[in-house]
Amino acid sequence: MAGRLDREVYRTCLPDGPIVLSERMDSVRSVAIGLWVRQGRVHEDAEHGGASHLLEHMVFKGTHRRSARDLAWELERLGGALDAYTTHEFTAFQARIPAGALGVALDVLCDLAFFPRLSGQDLEVEREVVLEEIAAAAEVPEDIVFEEHARALYGGHPYGEPILGTRASVRALSVSALAKVHDRAYRPGNVVVAAAGAVEHEDLVEGLARWLPRRAAAPAPADPPAPVGESGFRRMRREGGRQTHIVTGGLSVPYRDPLRYALHVTATALGGGMSSRLFQRIRETRGLAYAVYSFHGFHAQAGHVGAYVGTRPETAEEAREAVEEELALLAREGLTRQELDDTRSQLKGQFLISLESPASRMNRLAGIALYGHEYRTLDEVARSIDAVDRERCLEAAAYFAPERLATLELAPGHAPGRTATDAT
Repeated sequence: MAGRLDREVYRTCLPDGPIVLSERMDSVRSVAIGLWVRQGRVHEDAEHGGASHLLEHMVFKGTHRRSARDLAWELERLGGALDAYTTHEFTAFQARIPAGALGVALDVLCDLAFFPRLSGQDLEVEREVVLEEIAAAAEVPEDIVFEEHARALYGGHPYGEPILGTRASVRALSVSALAKVHDRAYRPGNVVVAAAGAVEHEDLVEGLARWLPRRAAAPAPADPPAPVGESGFRRMRREGGRQTHIVTGGLSVPYRDPLRYALHVTATALGGGMSSRLFQRIRETRGLAYAVYSFHGFHAQAGHVGAYVGTRPETAEEAREAVEEELALLAREGLTRQELDDTRSQLKGQFLISLESPASRMNRLAGIALYGHEYRTLDEVARSIDAVDRERCLEAAAYFAPERLATLELAPGHAPGRTATDAT
């Protein structure tokens, strides 16, 4: 039986099956629907790093009923589209479809997720695709510096390891290894389904009951222990390029922590737009960078906050010191009352604008189920943002104190063909 969470928001937990959430939007004529499997990088060991991501690719290679082309064409012929992605904690498969095509989308999503062919021939092809993806990321300095910073910050914890895996781990993955991951994790009881748009909850539940496999629940994959953050400065050099890329950041709170809203407000005021402290000081006033911003993210067991700046090698030290001075000021004094009022208004506006999209509403519902978070109406979310005061922001700002952060500087150098550590 469906439980009503809001005027057009419903939740059902199917027996031995997924948590199902939906939100009807009368103003749209399309549906965004997704299926999230609780399987990601944190559920892998080093030997099988990248298995979740490679498996995400492999399920699109075909099922026992459909070829790879058929999987795509069934929705594309209707004007819809399929997509997928892997994170540290889950793998998601999504479709955007016109109203009236929900049954087709459910059939395709359940078919590709639960009944993939997983052949050795397909694996050899898709392995090369993923190796190209890894190679492409290795050519983007901003990607490299964030990846290396995450490794340094998380100190060996899976949250800091690349979702794609490494060249060595991807080359070593076999069909049998992927099949074991699929058999363990891809079960209805380990899944969240969310949809938003021109959708009726009863139709969604009935469609899932038709297309989901009858598989008993398996033990949930074990999460690793909570991470312990590292700090300190490290410089790396990489052949080529004309900019130095600097990331500084530290661990914060997990997704369900009440301080999350204050961290969001504080990080936004620090570097969340053109009016932010970092942008105004580093770029507008001193001209030290084209790109400078803050970042924050939340996992089930930990979160992280920090800042990025890209600058010329000759101004790298000045830019890094300017960022650290701004972080220290923030940690010491927090936000001014005017900053707090302006940023709360900014976030509420961004939140409401984002939810004009069915995909955004779908992802919001999925996040509630994936992280076991209490559902909140739009008005309740707005009140939670308004409830963030200067004291809470000062508590959040302490996570930006430079002495508790790990800083990684990726500079142009002369280590041909590789990235090398220059100093720690």
